[in-house]
Amino acid sequence: MKREFPENNRGIIHADFDAFYASVEQRDDPDLFGKPVVVGGSHEKRGVVASASYKARSFGVKSAMPMSRALKLCPSLIRKPPRFDVYREVSAKVMEMFRGITDRIEPLSLDEAYIDVSDLENEQRTPPEIARSLKKEVQSQLGLTISVGVATSKSVAKIASDNDKPDGFTIVRPGMEKDFLFPLPVQCLWGIGPKTTKRLETLNIRTIGQLSQQNDAWFYEFFGANGKSLRLMSQGIDNRPVVAQRIRKSYSSETTLMFDTSDRDELEEIVRRLSQDVGTSLMRRGLKGKTVKLKLRDSDFKTYTRQVTSTESMQLSSEIAESALKLLNLELLGDSKFRLVGVGISGFKSLENQEDEIQLKLKGF
Repeated sequence: MKREFPENNRGIIHADFDAFYASVEQRDDPDLFGKPVVVGGSHEKRGVVASASYKARSFGVKSAMPMSRALKLCPSLIRKPPRFDVYREVSAKVMEMFRGITDRIEPLSLDEAYIDVSDLENEQRTPPEIARSLKKEVQSQLGLTISVGVATSKSVAKIASDNDKPDGFTIVRPGMEKDFLFPLPVQCLWGIGPKTTKRLETLNIRTIGQLSQQNDAWFYEFFGANGKSLRLMSQGIDNRPVVAQRIRKSYSSETTLMFDTSDRDELEEIVRRLSQDVGTSLMRRGLKGKTVKLKLRDSDFKTYTRQVTSTESMQLSSEIAESALKLLNLELLGDSKFRLVGVGISGFKSLENQEDEIQLKLKGF
């Protein structure tokens, strides 16, 4: 059987929520499903649209549009005030899901991120398989859809995720970048906005393929310093790395099983082994944590997570395993078979900070 994504290639996923703020509002109020919904400020206060549902977009309503203009286009528009605390909470949850796969996450905003899964060959899953699993997990855990693009580079993955919204899933296989890009409008490329698109149209350049045919000198003259990178991107070449931008707040280890199992002894042994991996990571970094998390995924790809917080910080693998095994026992009461097991820990304090805290207590602070 031919693999969707041959080995020894970069695997970059771009994940993007669909109409993020508006979708959260529809999720929390099912009566809003299928209706033209926007999130933004009041037109009486010269507010603008921050997010528009796809129904609202069918009337021509767009993000950053004055709310007064949006109401003229769609008199039946339903406006919801922003709830940024809720959006941040949802964003934190999905980013944590991404970090459950790899540390190589580059968040671009609350609702989108790059994920580099190039180093996950030991998982025996291809980048498209990982992306499919992510889509299912976000849908089941958060009740929201994400559009996903899978490619060998950031720029192609980003274009791919935008290609089939909402709830899209686009794979651009290695070697097929030009076939995917060349028929697309030039404005799909990063850095090419409406004004630049109009200038290119006067030169009869309307597709990425037509743009890619220009030489280096032309690109430099037209785009200046960005010309070289844009020419490469127009040909599907983009070697920029995924750059993690946030301090890691948890450490975890997980494994996908060869066969689904409900065998207690086997699962307990796996939990002990994963706890050993997590404990070793903490020792190397001089960290202790208080919250142990167990992650299980059953045969139907449903994910279960449980966590317990201790009053004392821990670092030893045996302590982590003890907490994780207690959580495991709570999940083994049914007859589910599991295909994935994970153990993690968070709630860190560095050993240095713990020493400072002890000193303050001794001084009566």
